[in-house]
Amino acid sequence: MRQAPGPATRIDITGVYFSMAAPSLPPVSIDPHLMALIYCPADEQGSGNFEVIFRKGPTEESEQLARNVSPFTVEPGKFTYRLVRGEIELHELGQIFAHCRINQGPWTLVPLTLLPPVA
Repeated sequence: MRQAPGPATRIDITGVYFSMAAPSLPPVSIDPHLMALIYCPADEQGSGNFEVIFRKGPTEESEQLARNVSPFTVEPGKFTYRLVRGEIELHELGQIFAHCRINQGPWTLVPLTLLPPVA
């Protein structure tokens, strides 16, 4: 994060990806990183919990692979961010989903596709 003219805040992000080549044939361990920007409307309290569940599929019934809950505080009308690192053991190539929510709100899904290793 850095200050910009205005005064504005900038977040420079590199290394963003939604797919990756497996380091080897499954079974394989991966540790994807997820960054979430959390906005607090001016009329809300500015604290809560950010929950991420990595699942094999897009439904809440899909097998859970990893879970993280992180408390946060943010000034109303502003943003904060959370970094979540999943440690996941996968037994097949394909897609997994990070199910993300604040408090008990609706889920937002972020897909990640594990591709065959590069020879």
